[in-house]
Amino acid sequence: MSRSEALRFLNLAHFFDHFFLLIFPTAALAIAPSWDMGYADVLVLGTPMYVMFALGTLPAGWLGDTVDRMKLIAIFFLGCGGSSLWIAMSDGPLAMAFGLASLGLFAAIYHPVGLAHITHIGLRTGRALAVNGVFGNMGLAGAAAVTGLLAGFLGWKWAFVLPGALSILIGLLLMKRNGMVPDAARPAVDADSRAALKCDRGTQVTVFGTVCVIALLGGLIFNAVTISLPKFFDERLAGAGDDLAWIGASAGLVFAVAAFAQLPVGELLDRIGARSVLIVLLAFQATLLVLLAYASGWAALALALLLVTFIFAEIPVTSWLLGRYLDHGIRSRAFSVEYVLSLGIGSIAVPLIALLHKRGIGFEAQFPGLALTALIILFAAMFLPRHIRTGSRQAAASAGD
Repeated sequence: MSRSEALRFLNLAHFFDHFFLLIFPTAALAIAPSWDMGYADVLVLGTPMYVMFALGTLPAGWLGDTVDRMKLIAIFFLGCGGSSLWIAMSDGPLAMAFGLASLGLFAAIYHPVGLAHITHIGLRTGRALAVNGVFGNMGLAGAAAVTGLLAGFLGWKWAFVLPGALSILIGLLLMKRNGMVPDAARPAVDADSRAALKCDRGTQVTVFGTVCVIALLGGLIFNAVTISLPKFFDERLAGAGDDLAWIGASAGLVFAVAAFAQLPVGELLDRIGARSVLIVLLAFQATLLVLLAYASGWAALALALLLVTFIFAEIPVTSWLLGRYLDHGIRSRAFSVEYVLSLGIGSIAVPLIALLHKRGIGFEAQFPGLALTALIILFAAMFLPRHIRTGSRQAAASAGD
């Protein structure tokens, strides 16, 4: 399989990864009245999905170092598709929770396997990660919009059936294409010599520690905002109450437009590095979260679009940092740890949002708390090394000075 074909399948996998994970928060608005349950009670059923999404990351990262990565991506497509069909056939909370847990486990394959493979076969890592990130964010956009339309017109089950069947078909195609090239005949393309620096242990520890802080707290912001956005629009957009098509379309618009923010950031990372980019992005996030806490109507839609744009723009930064500053021999494990932290805190976001809503603590209190979290990440970002171009051996040798 050629590098370009592998990247196409990896981009599709990232799209479906985020698509599947965001079907449920929107579909929950339709499942609740269908099962005569409250929104918070239905939303809590998604907790196993996010827990398994986090727990599955470490074994997926280990497998990515021992098994053909594209075979694992094929298993990702087949497993997510099958789990989605199971969810559609669920006739009660227990069966649905089991299906969601299975979906989270298979969805955990992508990030440690797919991103590690991109840094291995990519030529310009920042651009390759940015393009891949756009596909992931378009998955978020597609999930909100498609789920809202399907649940609103055909019923919530179809929101799981159609993407599940399509994912299985793509998985079968990937197995066929990947099987045409024997493992021994596959080229080992490595961009490390062009993309990475040779850093001392102290620099690597600093970068990895900062990435862990960003993954942990940034994962909380990302999941809290993306998961709660349909509910936020349900409350704050005029005329949106109980109109799933309008809510889904609004969230889909926000995710779709914001997705492309990663493209200029990918270019900036290769040019000026992560430190300056992160500081600017986080300053805007903190400001917008405070403003959004009290916004309504069209202002809420506009501010939400800006906020999600700056949140999505941050996505390729940590992967770029790990690919640039860490040795190749420890990179896959580093990706696994990063996503365990990010996804672990993300799994807490679902029951936390449900609990806060049950206690009557709305977005006017939740968003300022997230703004404070963004400022903590900004402080951590100041410890990152200043950017050094890899244009000469001398520059690379001085990266840890």
